[in-house]
Amino acid sequence: MGNLVAIVGRPNVGKSTLFNRLTESRQAIVDETSGTTRDRQYGKVEWGGQEFSLVDTGGWVLNSEDIFENEINKQVKIAIEEADVILFVVDVMNGLTDLDSTVGNMLRRSSKPIILVSNKADNFNLHHQSAEFYSLGLGDPFNISAINGSGTGDLLDTIISKFTKEGDEEELEEIPRIAIVGRPNAGKSSFVNALIGEERNIVTDIAGTTRDSIYTRFDKFNMDFYLVDTAGIRKKGKVTEDLEYYSVIRSIKAIENSDVCVLMLDATQGIESQDLNIFSLIQKNKKGLVVCVNKWDLVEGKDQAVIKTFENAIRSRLAPFTDFPIIFASALTKQRILKVLETAKIVYNHKKTRIPTHKLNEVMLPIIEHTPPPANKGKYIKIKYVTQLPNTQVPSFVFFCNLPQWIKEPYKRFLENRIRENWDLSGTQINIFIREK
Repeated sequence: MGNLVAIVGRPNVGKSTLFNRLTESRQAIVDETSGTTRDRQYGKVEWGGQEFSLVDTGGWVLNSEDIFENEINKQVKIAIEEADVILFVVDVMNGLTDLDSTVGNMLRRSSKPIILVSNKADNFNLHHQSAEFYSLGLGDPFNISAINGSGTGDLLDTIISKFTKEGDEEELEEIPRIAIVGRPNAGKSSFVNALIGEERNIVTDIAGTTRDSIYTRFDKFNMDFYLVDTAGIRKKGKVTEDLEYYSVIRSIKAIENSDVCVLMLDATQGIESQDLNIFSLIQKNKKGLVVCVNKWDLVEGKDQAVIKTFENAIRSRLAPFTDFPIIFASALTKQRILKVLETAKIVYNHKKTRIPTHKLNEVMLPIIEHTPPPANKGKYIKIKYVTQLPNTQVPSFVFFCNLPQWIKEPYKRFLENRIRENWDLSGTQINIFIREK
């Protein structure tokens, strides 16, 4: 199960520099492709053969320049609730502030493993200054410099040592794991209740491998899958639900533990930045996607034209990935809620699609011959052969050619679109690799 590590601390102590250092992402603040600014707040870290997710909770708070105590309190509460390990960052140049002490008090009361990170210790003379942080009562301060990277290796070793070993997990059967995700009030819980109904006996709870996600085995109407409970569907209102970053951080584990995500949108609201944040989490984790427009019963004049407009709006907001099913449903009237599940099942199968090599070449080579990659500096690029890689998370295709470095993004997109036209891979991302033959 994925471990989640959260970074907390007052503004300007170097949380995002530390985030970038650990995830090794030097991405610009805004990543052009995904259209969301918040991408730099969530990333994956690999160290010592382990992978974990890292969240910079501070980055999710708006107007972080003039953060008030209660904003920081919210961040810390969420970290305490959701994360497996918490990194509390303080700044050795500035020393201990009242705000640090406030955060320290909250963390001391929690039972989570906490690592006190004393940042900006750019040289050894500063190390002894970190002694004042002992007064926080959180153990030894870890001297690092996020800017130049000193001390971060030891920090990573310590983080990994704090993860609880999960030995006796129940092995889940090989059936699809579906997560219902979306903003608060998009109707996730009513959707789940409409599915499960009061007939709780058909549904068996398997205590999840993480303390939060509970897998619910769902088998009726000829379906069999696990519903990944998004931790908040059953236990409402532990922390006020209106926080934008709260529902995103909540979604991380559900998304990571699933195969296919059903992204619930509210028909009366349209797409908002938070939907895009959750969408980009689904993309980053390469999960299958079904978009479900809920509360469709509330929309006036539901003719084909309205549906078309809606669909186009959704696809244009989520571009460049546009090949996914959209279903208009209503948890209230139970309209098409089974269709959502059937579609999720189909998407799950699309992720597992294997296309025989001879078929791929039969279809793709004539297309490539007809529209070859543009020549570069008088050199012609010849693609000779294509095959699908075995055992990948999403269908991945390798095209072998003489000059792979000259094949650019637009042509890869062209190849992807031709594959999608010939084989139904709706709802799943696909990877295109170009290699030298």
